Amino acid sequence: MKKVLFLFLLSFLFAACKKDKVDATNPKTLQSSINDMASSLSTLQQVKFNEALYILKTFGVEADGDVNELNALGKLINGLKVPGILSLADQVAQKNGIEWSSTGPPSLGEMNIFGNESAKESDPNDVSASSLSLEATEVPTDNVLGTQALQIVPRLVDSQGKPVIFTGAGLEAVLEVFSNGNRILTSKNLMQDNNFKGFNLRFASLPSQKIIDNKIDITVSVKTTKKTFKMSKIGVPVNPKALLMPSGNPDQNPANPTISDPTVVPVDPTVPTDNSATNPTKPAADPKASVTRFLNNLSSQNLRGAYDTAENPSWGSYETFSNPTSGFGAVKNINVKNISTNSSSANSASVNATYDVTDKEGKTTALQVTFGLKNVNGEWKISSYKIN
Repeated sequence: MKKVLFLFLLSFLFAACKKDKVDATNPKTLQSSINDMASSLSTLQQVKFNEALYILKTFGVEADGDVNELNALGKLINGLKVPGILSLADQVAQKNGIEWSSTGPPSLGEMNIFGNESAKESDPNDVSASSLSLEATEVPTDNVLGTQALQIVPRLVDSQGKPVIFTGAGLEAVLEVFSNGNRILTSKNLMQDNNFKGFNLRFASLPSQKIIDNKIDITVSVKTTKKTFKMSKIGVPVNPKALLMPSGNPDQNPANPTISDPTVVPVDPTVPTDNSATNPTKPAADPKASVTRFLNNLSSQNLRGAYDTAENPSWGSYETFSNPTSGFGAVKNINVKNISTNSSSANSASVNATYDVTDKEGKTTALQVTFGLKNVNGEWKISSYKIN
């Protein structure tokens, strides 16, 4: 009887010593506490718990190398219990656009943040491939600012260049962006199958002052259980007008290389912003007035007024022109710096305008635009629009 009682007390003391929250005092206590927490879970719960830890280690911290990542992870989750870790992983996955949920079925294969990544008989991350292909395509152009992003899609391929078919994996994919040999951006994602959507590289995330010759080099690596595949594209052109502009200094934006005087030229308040037609019997007025009226109306978000100053087939209908995502409906205000007539004849004219556009997300971009105009019954109408 005493022996049974002793064993009961021993098991009770052992259970009492097991930790139910993360202890990140040092790497040893971190691993020990996580193992204790996992041991109290069912097999399915353990898999999701390990996936959550992997999500947090890979996407929730900024560090280079496994040791530094583990140290940063420890600081992030120190004191958290299992529900807190799962909840935090859900937030990180959602923020990074990863199709993962703590309440979903296992989807990332065998995960162990402490480095035990040996291939198992059913390891979905043990993908057999020959190399990595890489495509970088422009996202559809914005009418105001031009191309805004690149969609970068890596594919694991076989020896014949055909995509490898796999599913249910959790392959770490890393995008690195360089210019003139300097790394300026790193992004991570999970490749779960051969329909991986890749990375959406927004030019607005690239500082304009770090981009040399308006070109970038792109490198993507994909890590399987046995091998890390890597592929690069060199000299990929970017749209300088869509790059991240230095705060408080528009002249540093490569989209505005010729402006030497940063003094703002205010929009002429004497130019009417209404759209009443001029007397068709009179000769055409200064074509700059129509461009100024167009920009005035855009700045005041009078999109109908701006649309009525133009007869530009490429802008399509008013609904297309004023679209808040892909059209001029995204404009919040305009700060005009210079407007000048480039050429003018009886029936056509060309006007150059330099101005800053601020969209409704607060992003400011410097633009140089050439407006083509035609004389319609004595009134200049904008017939073309080209971002230089």
